[in-house]
Amino acid sequence: MALKIGEMLVKAGRITEEELKTALDRQKETGQKLGQVLLELGFIEDENVISEFLAKQLNIGTVKLSDMELDPEIISLIPAEIAKKFGVIPTLKIGKILFIATSDPTNVYVLDTLKFVTGLDVQPLVSSKNAIQDAINKYYEEEHSLDDIISEMNVDYEEIEVLDETEDFTEQEIEKAVQEKPLVRLVDGIILEAIRQKASDIHIEPYEKVVRVRYRVDGVLHEMTPIPSKLRHAVVSRVKIMSKLNISERRRPQDGRIKINAGGRPVDLRVSVLPCMFGEKVVMRILDPQTLMLDMTKLGFPERSLKLFQQAIHLPYGMILVTGPTGSGKTTTLYSALSTLNKPMVNIMTSEDPVEFNIEGINQVQVHPDIGLTFAAALRSFLRQDPDIIMVGEIRDFETADIAIKAALTGHLVFSTLHTNDAPSTITRLVDMGVQPFLVASSVKLVMAQRLLKTICPKCKEETEISPEEIELLGLTDEDVKNTKFYKGAGCDLCGGTGYKGRTGVFEVMPITKTIEHMIIEGASALELQEQACKEGMATLRAEALEKLKSGIVTAEQVIATTMS
Repeated sequence: MALKIGEMLVKAGRITEEELKTALDRQKETGQKLGQVLLELGFIEDENVISEFLAKQLNIGTVKLSDMELDPEIISLIPAEIAKKFGVIPTLKIGKILFIATSDPTNVYVLDTLKFVTGLDVQPLVSSKNAIQDAINKYYEEEHSLDDIISEMNVDYEEIEVLDETEDFTEQEIEKAVQEKPLVRLVDGIILEAIRQKASDIHIEPYEKVVRVRYRVDGVLHEMTPIPSKLRHAVVSRVKIMSKLNISERRRPQDGRIKINAGGRPVDLRVSVLPCMFGEKVVMRILDPQTLMLDMTKLGFPERSLKLFQQAIHLPYGMILVTGPTGSGKTTTLYSALSTLNKPMVNIMTSEDPVEFNIEGINQVQVHPDIGLTFAAALRSFLRQDPDIIMVGEIRDFETADIAIKAALTGHLVFSTLHTNDAPSTITRLVDMGVQPFLVASSVKLVMAQRLLKTICPKCKEETEISPEEIELLGLTDEDVKNTKFYKGAGCDLCGGTGYKGRTGVFEVMPITKTIEHMIIEGASALELQEQACKEGMATLRAEALEKLKSGIVTAEQVIATTMS
């Protein structure tokens, strides 16, 4: 009897028995395929692994689409609409047999439909969902690149001119003009390309002679193909229609949301429109569930820090604070912790501004300060909702801090964030807000500061030397320099010439021990708290970053830029 794919993965040492059990339990709740659940939980990082074992289980072949150049005649055998709908792509035809790449070779309905459409016998080959989507984008949409669409619109699509702000058109006329196919393709193309590049944000910025388009990838903005200035109002109006905003209002900022289907999965975009000198600037935050890392073991924690954090989040009550500047990964860390604790017997409630990702099983509340639904107001309501675990998006004032601390002292586990530079200064910030030191000492169980550092591209990684100025800024000794190999990325097609690919976290984890509790009550400064925490084994952000530098994961430049005190 053939082994099931989960058993095969355990036998091969790819996952543990415990991980398989967790995944099977989640599968029962969601109804998803086991492979998808394993990927979402982070137990399997590469979906090609799932494809490989699925092929072994079914005794059929696999195909690596990125290594192939497919014949356009073969591609034409399956219409684009069907390929996109079913997530398949034809790869080879031998006689009356058509080989197709699919991530789900067990779907008999799809295979029968393809047999009917093509008039051929269909033989499945296993490939990953992402690889198939990339191939579909390449072979079915190649002729509609953003450059092509912009060029086409620039030459032929003069109707867009009617949207110039000096003319007076009705809302119906504007709406009709921006629903034309070339413009729809242009805006859709900008969004889909950003998702493919794993961008976190899209910026559409109007200037006098051009509209600049930029994507934020790994925390850095990159310029893309610009849009002709005459299309600026049409593009913004199209985005407004998609996000259900008022297209005739151009003088006030507006905020909205778009939900799209990208490659067969839902993706949310948070939209902000702001009037500027030459038109309205649009920023779209991409909230792609596939990019959310919910397995905290994959966030970059050193072993000691991870152990301390995991111990703290399993406490029955108390407050855990995560601190750092905007874009340092605080939300991801908190979501990872909540996902770990998310069990049917636990009531988890969050107040967020905004709710970035929807996590099944967690009660998430979007705060609206303009109608009085602040963090403090939401927190008060939560305490009447029988919660076990509470997350407050951010502690911004004494009122929120006071209620959160009282909740932590009355049997609730409370998570929240603050904007401070390091873990020890978070304590003094709470005291500065007006919270009594003895309340801080008795409620806060752990504080963690974090940063995100760009990692060196593995494809173009090469050894390098660092300058005397960098050595001095990093505080490295002659022995450190002698015993360490330093690396940088030369720039290649994988990293877009930047030398960086992906990011990793550095963490400063400070548990509140009995000694530190007494120091807080006695009014110790942030520096004194840091010195004591370091004596007890805490590694500072700089120390953690230097370890990643010595391991060849990050550059000296990144360590200096991200952890300068």
